[in-house]
Amino acid sequence: MSETRPRSRRWTFADSTSALLLLVLASAHLRGQEPNALLDRAVDEFERGRIESSVAAFDELVKVAPRAMPQLWQRGIALYYAGRFDDCRKQFESHRTVNPNDVENAAWHFLCVARAESPQKARAALLPVGPDARVPMREVYELYRGAVVPEQVMRAAESNPSGQFYANLYVGLYYEATGDPVRARAALETAAQDRFAPVGGYMHMVATVHVARLRSSRP
Repeated sequence: MSETRPRSRRWTFADSTSALLLLVLASAHLRGQEPNALLDRAVDEFERGRIESSVAAFDELVKVAPRAMPQLWQRGIALYYAGRFDDCRKQFESHRTVNPNDVENAAWHFLCVARAESPQKARAALLPVGPDARVPMREVYELYRGAVVPEQVMRAAESNPSGQFYANLYVGLYYEATGDPVRARAALETAAQDRFAPVGGYMHMVATVHVARLRSSRP
């Protein structure tokens, strides 16, 4: 039997859409399909660093429950690591239709476009967002927009553990996308530290997967 309720570690920056996703998956389940099992598999494979298998499960989930596609920001992250940057971009553009205020969605869209084209084009295509009161999301957005520098994001996080985690994660990803791998690695390794697991949830898992990939690619 598949789970009737998703594990909390699946939800971080799309919590506002989780109830709708549950309804869509429940509807597909009633038609004799097993969308929850596919979501479980996709998440578990991603956590194990098996990116291609994770993407395959997410793609199958979209086929089984196409109405769920806009909510599946986790699929967009998996697509990023699989190098499917155009599909990644489209996933986050779709997610904006159900979660328009979220800075993290805009940040991942930036990352996809930066890898597919250039940071300059990613900045020009940056998705608009609404109010996102989480620390330091406003500064993260301004960083990706080109209006502030990474140090300002770090200062905005102050001593808040959640703020420190997200600042290191998104500053690290920004450094990587804009061609500074040394600073990127330092920030991402900080974000992946165990002390941030309680506040980072799914995104802490993303940080640990990212760092594991960096370490495995070291000459």
